[in-house]
Amino acid sequence: MSTAAMSGSAPRVRGLARRRGVSIVMITLTCIAAALAVVPLVVILGYLLKQGAGALSLDFFTHMPVPVGEPHGGMANAILGTLLLIGLASVVGLPVGIGAGLYMAENRGTGLANLVRFLADVLNGLPSIVMGIFAWQFLVRPFGHFSALAGGAAIGAMMIPLVSRTTEEMVRTVPQSLREAALALGYPRWRTSLQIVLRTALGGIVTGVLVAVARVAGETAPLLFTALGNNFWSLNLSKPIAALPLQIFSYAISPYDEWHAQAWAGALVLIVLVLVISILARYVTRSRHGGGGD
Repeated sequence: MSTAAMSGSAPRVRGLARRRGVSIVMITLTCIAAALAVVPLVVILGYLLKQGAGALSLDFFTHMPVPVGEPHGGMANAILGTLLLIGLASVVGLPVGIGAGLYMAENRGTGLANLVRFLADVLNGLPSIVMGIFAWQFLVRPFGHFSALAGGAAIGAMMIPLVSRTTEEMVRTVPQSLREAALALGYPRWRTSLQIVLRTALGGIVTGVLVAVARVAGETAPLLFTALGNNFWSLNLSKPIAALPLQIFSYAISPYDEWHAQAWAGALVLIVLVLVISILARYVTRSRHGGGGD
C-alpha cells in the first residue's frame, strides 16, 4: 500500500512543481513588463531634469518672457494660462463626458447608447490638429479673433470621448445589487444613478479624468488655432492667452540655446503640474470616500 501511495503521489508532486514553476515564470514576466512600462516615464523625467532643472528659478515662475539676452525671463503668464485653459476645458468636457458615460452604462443596448459609444471611439482616435481646425472654423472664424474660450472649448471637446468611455466602464463595474437595493428603498432611477452608482464608481472615474487632463494639458495644435498665445499677462477669456505648450513650442523651434533651456524647463513644469493635479484629485477622492462611510 505504501508503494502504491508513493507511486500515486509522484504525479501529483510533479504536477504541483510544474504549476509552481509556471507561476514563478509568469510572475517574473509580469514584473518585467511592469518595470518596462515604468522605464519610459523614468527616462523622460530624468532627461527633463537634466536639461531643464538648470533653467528653473523663482524668476521662471514670477516673470514673463523676455527677449534673448535679457535676464529674469520666465513663463509665469504661460503657467497661469495653462491652468485657466485646463479649468475651462474641465467645465466643458467633464459634465458632458461623465453624463454621456453614465447614460451609455445605464442604457446599454439601446440604439442611442450604441451610437454615442461608436462616436466616442471615433473621436478618441481623431488627431488633435483636426480638432483644432474644427474649433477654428466654428469658434474663431465667426468671431474674427482668437480667444481663451475657444482654446478651452477645443481641448474640452477632446476630453469628452475619453471621459465618457472611462465613466461607462467604471459604472459597469458597480454591482447590480446596489441599484436594486436603492430602487427597493424608493429611490427614483435618476437619483440611484447619480447618488449611488456614480459615487461608487467615483475612484475609477477620477482616474479617467486625470488621464484626460494629462492628455489635453500638453496639446499644442488645437491651441495654435484657437488660443494662439500671448507674451503678456492676460486673463481676458475673449482674447488670446499664453499656455505652456505654446511657449514650449515657440522656444523649441527658436535658434537660441537660452530659449531651448527654458523650453525644457517648461516641459518639466508641465509634467509636474499634471502630477500635482493627479495627487490632489486622488487625495480629495479618498477623503470623500473616507468621510462618506456612514
